[in-house]
Amino acid sequence: MTADLPERGVPEAASDGEWLRVHPASPFVRGWVALAAIGFFFGRDIFERLLQGRPLIDDDFAGRAPLLVAGGGIMLVLTVLGFILTWYFTKYQVSGGYVRINSGFLFRQQRQARLDRVQAIDIVQPLLARIFGLAELKFEVADAGESAVRLAYLRMDDARQLRATILARAAGVVPDPARPQEAPPEAPEFPVLSVPPSRLLGSLLLSEQSVGVVLGGVASVILSAVTDNRSFYFYLIPAALGLTASYWGSFNKGYNFTAAISPDGIRLRYGLLDTQAQTLPPGRIQALKVVQSPLWRIFGWYRIQVNVAGYGAPGSNGEPASRTTLLPVGKLPEVMSMLALVLPDPGTPEPGRIFAGGLGGLDSDGGFVTTPRRGRFLAPLGWRRNGFASTDTALLIRSGRWWRELVLVPHQRTQSMAMHQGPLARQFRLADLILHTTAGPVSPRLRQAGLDEARTLFDEQSARARLARKRQTSEQWLAQVAPSPARGPAAGEPPANGTTNQHGTTNQQESTNRG
Repeated sequence: MTADLPERGVPEAASDGEWLRVHPASPFVRGWVALAAIGFFFGRDIFERLLQGRPLIDDDFAGRAPLLVAGGGIMLVLTVLGFILTWYFTKYQVSGGYVRINSGFLFRQQRQARLDRVQAIDIVQPLLARIFGLAELKFEVADAGESAVRLAYLRMDDARQLRATILARAAGVVPDPARPQEAPPEAPEFPVLSVPPSRLLGSLLLSEQSVGVVLGGVASVILSAVTDNRSFYFYLIPAALGLTASYWGSFNKGYNFTAAISPDGIRLRYGLLDTQAQTLPPGRIQALKVVQSPLWRIFGWYRIQVNVAGYGAPGSNGEPASRTTLLPVGKLPEVMSMLALVLPDPGTPEPGRIFAGGLGGLDSDGGFVTTPRRGRFLAPLGWRRNGFASTDTALLIRSGRWWRELVLVPHQRTQSMAMHQGPLARQFRLADLILHTTAGPVSPRLRQAGLDEARTLFDEQSARARLARKRQTSEQWLAQVAPSPARGPAAGEPPANGTTNQHGTTNQQESTNRG
């Protein structure tokens, strides 16, 4: 059964299992390039005459004008007809624990995604869609064969309502029996942090690309002075153009970055021209990495990247790196706030000490087990830094003396492990331990660990991962097993907004469930 979009409340009808269509302007917003190409191809003679100051109509053009008008009209009619048919045959439904999407009129495509497998859900607004008040709804599912399931385009309010419906179903919210067709309200959110544009710009200027261009410029000046050849300067032109494009892309994607917490999960918003609003449901982050370059250490800046099922590695399937960035640039308190959102239960009574040891410590700081002294010949700079520590809920791996890195993997997200030992490492009784998670920018690898320590960690981490997966009895986060009393509030103590978590930071939390 098909139906037109109601004036308000698309999710209300969708929750009843009714097939709905996207906004009628969707194919025109997506296919405006085709319309522009048709106009340019058939009207380029007129454009050229206007630029050259020639008369628009002369004897030569008068003979071709009927053919151009007829050809352009036919192409325009066929394109618009294709847009209309594409819109008419694109329908979606939310019912029975699935989102179903049918599309195509010549080549039909049917897709469905399980709601309890939703890993992340985004609202994307390209510049043209923002002008018309439309948005694309894109959500990732762990069992999807492609990158994402997309609905483009819906009205902004309808996209937000549909996102609330999908997240409510994915969380396991049970509709009110007295009002089964009522759409769930959008969950409230509480701001956590925002990145000032000045800091974002400063982080780009102090990036590794900037250092490379500066060193290249210095080398060009020296070579030009020594050889009396000015051609070396030309090599800087493509580097400068590439750096400018990289700066603009990073600034455009990271501008106005804000993070908030809600019962639906972590909400991220960013973008200058094209805006995007991400929602990462609780427990969907597979691995996390905190990095700090030498120049960023001057200002105490860090970057956080994550692995999320369905996102893949940055650049794959055309996905930008911004989708896997949890914090583009932030200071230590902001890093601790984001860690508290990803891992509400740190699994240790002293989270500040262990995370401080992971971010900037050496040797056994924070309780880390590091490379044995005999490994200093293979890692002369990093042997005191490379190490691991484990809590009740996650494994932490640190590495890098100059480019510092801290990787955090929740125990239940460890899919498999492997030990690597090369011929030199075998002589020094060292080994690398690799943890396998979903594809992404984070590659958990413990480097140059002692062989005995690596074997012990291999066995213990396997047991911890198996036990953690047994405790997670459902993909719906409202139906999962509650944390042990030792990790939760005291008996009889009600939850409250603005409670202080075990990371030592204060987060706003919702005290009641939706629905």
